[in-house]
This record gives sequence, C-alpha cells and structure tokens, in this order.
Amino acid sequence: MGKYGKWIGGGLGFVLGGPIGVVLGFAIGSMFDHATMPPMPGDESSENTSQVSSGDFSISLLVLCAAIMRADGKVVVGELDFVKEFFKQHYGVERTRQYMAMLREMLKQDFSVRQVCIQIRQHVDHASRLQLLHLLYGVANADGSIDKRELEEIERIASYLGISEGDSHSLRAMYYQDTRHAYDILEITREASDEEVKKAYRKLAVKHHPDKVAHLGEEIQKSAKEKFQKLQDAYEKIKKERGIN
Repeated sequence: MGKYGKWIGGGLGFVLGGPIGVVLGFAIGSMFDHATMPPMPGDESSENTSQVSSGDFSISLLVLCAAIMRADGKVVVGELDFVKEFFKQHYGVERTRQYMAMLREMLKQDFSVRQVCIQIRQHVDHASRLQLLHLLYGVANADGSIDKRELEEIERIASYLGISEGDSHSLRAMYYQDTRHAYDILEITREASDEEVKKAYRKLAVKHHPDKVAHLGEEIQKSAKEKFQKLQDAYEKIKKERGIN
C-alpha cells in the first residue's frame, strides 16, 4: 500500500491491512495506473479511535457489495445503477462517484469473501455488523426482489460475520410489508403471547438503536434510524392486529 499512502486519510484504519487491504490496494493501484484515482472516501478525519470509522465501514460495505453483485456469476449495468443509487442515497453524489470508481475495480478481482468477513468480524462491533448486513439486503433488494443466489451469498456473509440466523432473517424481513413478516422482524411467531411480543420488541429496540452506530457518521446513523423505524412499524402492526395497548 506504500505508494498509495498519499490517498489514504485517517478515516481508514483496519481496512489497510489483511484481505481487505489487498482488495483495496488492487483497486487503488488500477485506478492510479489509469489516471482515474479520486480522493479517497474517509480522508476527512485523522482522529484515532477504538471504534470502526465511517471510512472503514464504507470500504467494508463496498467490498461486500462487490461480493453480492458477483454472486450470480455476472455483473450487469442495471446492478451497477442500483448500487450507485443506493450509495447516492446514503453518501451523496461526490462520495458515490468515488466509491463507484473503486467498486468497478473491485469487481475485477477474485478474493475470499470468508477472509474479508473474518477481518471485519475481528474489528467491527456487533451493532455495526448488523447495519452492514441490513444495507446489503437493501442493495440486493434494490430492484424489488432478492435473487436466490444473492440471498444465499448474504446468508453466508451473515454466518461469516457472526450474525445469528434469527438476526439475519429479521433484517431481511424489514424489506417486506405484510404482517407475517412483521413477526419475522421481531424474531417471533404468531403463537407468541402478547407479553412475548412486547419483550421481543424491547430486546430488538436495544440491539438496533441508532445511537449504537453514531460513531459511523451521520449517513450511516440515518440509515440505522430507517431500520429502527421498520422495527417500530412491525411492532405497531402486530399491536394493531392483536389490539394491544
């Protein structure tokens, strides 16, 4: 990574080493060779922190997006457009331009998704890993449905990241609107008692509270608030169905 160091700001930490560092180094090198190297996302901060930074998080998300997009063995323009719109919504136009340039280079690589996820798991707190997975489901669902191969890849990623099957299914269910999926979001069944419904909501409200990812920056916290709202909406649907006060 040495000769590319001038592109790297303090907003990146653990991603400069290990499997992610290899992927990132290839992308930066290819962009540099073709004279298309943009300023690196995450350059805005030089503060050292024990928590994962916004730059670390966004690069981790980018590498995992590349894995999802390659899951069906091909990458089409439509998928790139979906990811572009997704990142634009969360990061703005300029940072999205930078990310998409890097993504195109990452898509040319062969890398171990398992090793990348192990590195992320070692450095990223559980709340941030949940947010990563939630955003991956959003990317996969950008065209209104989740391809079977994309779903299988996300489920593998969830396992590698140390995210339980229940949490993974809860996050996926947030992209559906019917009451049945409301129960999935709360990680319970229709047979649950009213008290169990309330208990499940309280537990997940703590787990997914937006304050837990405040250190990742305003953009990611905004997305976390949207996720939290889906949890609240699911709870309200069940309460209304059951007549719970």
